[in-house]
Amino acid sequence: RRITGCWPGPGPAPRVLVLTTFDLDEYVHAALRAGAAGFLLKNSSPDRLAEAVRAVADGEAVLAPDITRRLIDTVTALPAGLLPGPAPAARPDRTELSRLLTARELEVLVLVGRGLSNARIAAALGLSEATVKSRVNRILTRLGLENRVQAALLVHGDGQAPLVGRDGA
Repeated sequence: RRITGCWPGPGPAPRVLVLTTFDLDEYVHAALRAGAAGFLLKNSSPDRLAEAVRAVADGEAVLAPDITRRLIDTVTALPAGLLPGPAPAARPDRTELSRLLTARELEVLVLVGRGLSNARIAAALGLSEATVKSRVNRILTRLGLENRVQAALLVHGDGQAPLVGRDGA
C-alpha cells in the first residue's frame, strides 16, 4: 500500500508483484486492494516468476492460476447487484460470441479465462506476445469488458452457463 499509494519519486509508482508462501484468499484480496498488480506463490517455477515480472512491468495483471479460479468463484458467488458492469442478462451467449469474435479470438478468450498470461497464450497458440496482446484488447473492446477478470468471469459463467466446462472444453 505504501509503495503504490504514496510513491514519492518522479513518475508513476512501481508496479508490485507479491511473492509469498501464503496461499490465503484474505492475503490475495488485501494485496489487490492495496494496489498489487500480481500475486504469485513462492513455489512458482523460475520461468513463471520471470514471466510474471515481465507481464507486471508491461502493465498486465498476474495471478497464480489457482488464485484466479478461487477469485472467479468468489466473485460469481456475489449477488448480481453487487457486481459492476452490465446485468448478467446482458452477457453474450455462445452464438453471439461466435458472431462478435473470430475463432482464434474465442481460443484466446478461453485461455484468458484459464488465467494464462499473454506469454503463455502466445506459446500455446504459436503466436507472438504482441499479437496476443492485440487480440486480448480487441476481445475486451468488442465485448464491452474492462479487464481480463471480466473476460474470465464471462468464460466461467458469471452465474450462468459457462462457455467452457471445468475441463476447459
